[in-house]
Amino acid sequence: MTQTSTLKYDDLIVVDSLLICNFERTILEAMHQAGITVANCTCSVWENFTETMENVARWKRVFRENADIVLHVRSVDDIHRAKREKKLGIILGWQNTSGIDDNLDFIELYAELGIRVIQLTYNTQNLVGSGCYESQDSGLTDFGRDVVGELNRQGILIDLSHVAERGANQACEWSTKPVAYTHCCPASLKAHPRNKSDAALKKVADRGGYIGCTIFPPFLPKGTASTIDDFVDVIDYMINLVGEEHVGIGTDMSQGQPWSFQEWVMHDKGNGRRLTTFGELVFPKGIERIEDFPNLMPAMQRKGWTHGRIERVLGQNWLRLLNDVWA
Repeated sequence: MTQTSTLKYDDLIVVDSLLICNFERTILEAMHQAGITVANCTCSVWENFTETMENVARWKRVFRENADIVLHVRSVDDIHRAKREKKLGIILGWQNTSGIDDNLDFIELYAELGIRVIQLTYNTQNLVGSGCYESQDSGLTDFGRDVVGELNRQGILIDLSHVAERGANQACEWSTKPVAYTHCCPASLKAHPRNKSDAALKKVADRGGYIGCTIFPPFLPKGTASTIDDFVDVIDYMINLVGEEHVGIGTDMSQGQPWSFQEWVMHDKGNGRRLTTFGELVFPKGIERIEDFPNLMPAMQRKGWTHGRIERVLGQNWLRLLNDVWA
């Protein structure tokens, strides 16, 4: 009998390393029913300090009003607690550093409020460095290097998903802790400004980092024609490139968000120049909605994955990363 034949989805710690949904009760219920143990949920993109604080305050209300199914995750112990109590663990994360304005001290403040993941740049230039849609990749600034150091000091995971390659490589080198691409695909399979070169992916993995593969259709080789099996093929490629100890799933689903939200994220600072156009967001057949998350395990089994590989990719690699960074 093979290992995978006795594997039970409900027994696993299941992770989505990036969601940017409209986190109303119906979405939280969908995540909970899908058996997601913990998800990194975006609470700041283009917002400044005041606006980000307002978002965090709203999340505090969400935690309070949905305490029957939701748990605010600040530590790895909280993830295990969420699993034991059959709740949905929520990690509050940012996709930009605009929320600190130009004040390093605000990072400690946000750490105390429970922000546990921060991405350095979102698509374009900010005070920290260059994003992947910026016409010139200037790397990270000196202030950016200070931000990397303070995020390390506070035990906050550094996300590089929307950072331009030069700055991402610098952050990887300067950070004293592993870093992550929480949601991306390989550029070698699909040329796209948001996808990452093999060299960049290896650099993160070689330093103990994590790479979450996304189902976002513009980044997939077959685009909107993709199936869940095509997505697992992408994960397979990533595993063969960097090793199965460094790969996970960050869907980048935006379920429940209106099209106005998509327009907001496709423009610089939310209301500046257009950076990209998504077209219709048709996610891979078989994992079109959060509710379909359990379909991933059978798709992995169809590829002949071992029990250990499935367990690592669905959640254990993320846990290992957070043990290293949050300790």
